[in-house]
Amino acid sequence: MYSLAEHWQMLADHVRGAAYEEALRRSVGSESTVLDIGTGTGAFALLACAFGARHVYAVEYDDSIEVARTLARENGVIDRITFIRGLSTDVSLPEGVDVIVSDLRGVLPLHGRHLPSVADARRRFLNPGGVLIPRSDTIWAALLQSAETYRALVAPWREGGRFDLEPARRLAVNRWSKIRAMPDQLLGGPQPWVTLDYARIDEANVAGDLHVTVQKPGVAHGWCLWFESTLVDGVAFSSAPGQPELIYGNGFFPLTDPVAVDAGDVVSLSLQANLVGNEYVWRWATVVREGGEAGATKAAFNQSNFQAAPLSVDELSRGSTDAIPTLSEDGRVDQTILSLMSGELSIGAIAERVAATFPARFPAGRDALPRVREIARRSGA
Repeated sequence: MYSLAEHWQMLADHVRGAAYEEALRRSVGSESTVLDIGTGTGAFALLACAFGARHVYAVEYDDSIEVARTLARENGVIDRITFIRGLSTDVSLPEGVDVIVSDLRGVLPLHGRHLPSVADARRRFLNPGGVLIPRSDTIWAALLQSAETYRALVAPWREGGRFDLEPARRLAVNRWSKIRAMPDQLLGGPQPWVTLDYARIDEANVAGDLHVTVQKPGVAHGWCLWFESTLVDGVAFSSAPGQPELIYGNGFFPLTDPVAVDAGDVVSLSLQANLVGNEYVWRWATVVREGGEAGATKAAFNQSNFQAAPLSVDELSRGSTDAIPTLSEDGRVDQTILSLMSGELSIGAIAERVAATFPARFPAGRDALPRVREIARRSGA
């Protein structure tokens, strides 16, 4: 999910916007039905109507859907768009659709529940011969030299004065981040890591290996990742270094330590992304070999953003299969609210009862209203 400010930033990305506009122009006809997943402020839904769509189903989880609804009304197409607040995986439609359009990516396409959402919509809603926008994304990787980026990551922990902050530095180098890389910073590659074909993909987890030959001597600080997207035949864009800057940026996956490399060295990357809940756990293993794949090993690192989480023993034990959970006070409040959502009481009446049950927490019904509204929005029908 994105904030309203992030939706505005997407609208301001003219390269992305022009590509999606052209893809919709080529795909939507006068009898088309369209599903816009993650409609945000409704830009794709409005474009589909402009290109003649018979009806658009615009799905959005957050408050930006109200902006989209207002814009549709102001532009005279409110009768041709059905706005549905929720997650696409939880909704149903009265008919199949001819076009599904979405941009649920972050810096990379492996973002949140993007892949499961698109796969679910394709299986349940897309008519035979229908169009998916985007059609595919290819993720690329290259070895990156960027002392400035690496220093910004580790400097607070290496310049700690009298204290040894190495344990914190080890956490920092297991966290990837968004950057903007330049072509002259690439020491080797690029190489394609994986292509996500949305017409076929059903698995959210992705893994693959690649081998990069160093093209010029330097110091390797990490891996730079980006994607190239094919929206429909003949319509594509890329977030690669050197291309017009897009909202997505590039992903920087640091090495545990910088490594000096020479032309001809081979650097191997084993990269894996596993969806756990609503977030990806990334693992990247790097081996640097001198003078080729059979050369002596200069360095080897195994990293994961799971290792960047400073979990306590108590926290880990709570998630073990042998743990016996009990409700906290927050849990009891939520349980009470859910039990009162029987279809008979108003939001205000529920808030009054919650305040009566937890007077120390909510002195009056008005104090419980925000909590009740949030639970009702998230879990109510």
